[in-house]
Amino acid sequence: MNRMITLSKKLRKTSEEKKSGPTVTVTSVCKRVSVRDKLLVKEIPELQSNLPSTCSIKFEDPHQLHNFDLIISPDEGHWRGGKFRFNIRITEEYNMVPPKVKCNTRLWHPNISEEGEICLSLLRENSIDGLGWAPTRRLKDVVWGLNSLFTDLLNFDDPLNIEAAEHYQRDKDDFNSKVRDYVQLYAMR
Repeated sequence: MNRMITLSKKLRKTSEEKKSGPTVTVTSVCKRVSVRDKLLVKEIPELQSNLPSTCSIKFEDPHQLHNFDLIISPDEGHWRGGKFRFNIRITEEYNMVPPKVKCNTRLWHPNISEEGEICLSLLRENSIDGLGWAPTRRLKDVVWGLNSLFTDLLNFDDPLNIEAAEHYQRDKDDFNSKVRDYVQLYAMR
């Protein structure tokens, strides 16, 4: 909670400096708050209060709301029992461009590569299906979309990890066995 207070104080101080007069110092210019940070001060509390029960977020640095980890712990489906860590990095161009997301937990999934790349329409600036990123989207949409990759948004027809999708089509039991093996090896920490 003090993460929000730190950035809120910074924003309040910046607005007070603007009201106090035309004196501009080097430090006040360096402390200028970006549009991204102003948006994040509003979105992070909303995100924290609307997290799915299977998700948690962790800020390594409370002064950097633009870089945090999302941990998804599915309670149903193929990956239940695992803990999957995603790094979410929000660039200065936010909200005109989507956050950069990478899965840092190795897993066997049709929409997530073993290297951590993610196939999710709303993470694309332009998508054919019209479900890509738009400035009206929020971080909570990203979190709910990532969480859904473990339940209802599985796409075996247009996968990123073609080998995993073909494995599922060929032998569902063996696919489940490999998923469980990956969960045991990489996602139980």
